[in-house]
Amino acid sequence: MEKASTDSILKSTDNKTENTEVYYELRTYTFSNKAQQKLIEDFYSLAIPALNNLGIEKIGLFQELEPTSPEKLHVLIPYKNLTHFSEVNLALDNDLNFQNSASAYLNAPSNEPAYERIESSLLKAFKKFPSLITPKNEKRIFELRQYQSASEAAGKKKIEMFNDAGEIEIFKRLQFNPVFWGETIIGAERPNLTYMVTFDDLKDKETKWSNFIEDAKWKEISSLPEYSNDLLINLIRSTLLIPSHHSQI
Repeated sequence: MEKASTDSILKSTDNKTENTEVYYELRTYTFSNKAQQKLIEDFYSLAIPALNNLGIEKIGLFQELEPTSPEKLHVLIPYKNLTHFSEVNLALDNDLNFQNSASAYLNAPSNEPAYERIESSLLKAFKKFPSLITPKNEKRIFELRQYQSASEAAGKKKIEMFNDAGEIEIFKRLQFNPVFWGETIIGAERPNLTYMVTFDDLKDKETKWSNFIEDAKWKEISSLPEYSNDLLINLIRSTLLIPSHHSQI
């Protein structure tokens, strides 16, 4: 990619700082063998620095702690705003050096595909957690949690519970080291919200969730009739993750 093109994207996003609304792309790759896994991870060894050069500061690449079949690789990409999302992806498409370097992945033959499928969602950051926070660079596990609701109104009410009733602050105070919160704008199984928290290990995870359930402020909020989980959530999906080799989170 020409430097002028990169500079124009960085300048464009910088000019929108005051009106920034961070969005996250959450990609989930399914793959069926180690060759596919290597192709995906090799691709991101090239894509991550290219995305960094386009103003994306930190990119997460995660394997599942307890893999199922087919195995999955999760990728988290934060964008400064929707314009940034559009410009970055167009820039990568037009970057001939990157396209050539990543050809093994991008042009994998149909009889030896680089992956089985990609599922991608676009999430809007919560107002009380407006940007991604990277945890300390030390060994840890991540929990990716998705709350699905039976209606858009219920989903909005659960988001209100996090933002306005103080649920996010409980996570911070109890040292869950949250990474992001986002409302799924485009993606599967809507309406839903997704967030990521971190732990030292499985024992630390068990301790922190136990502390959360017993927390006085949580009991106060969750006892309010309008914030009953039975009304606002009809499915919770939890996935435990560990960073892959090239992850910046």
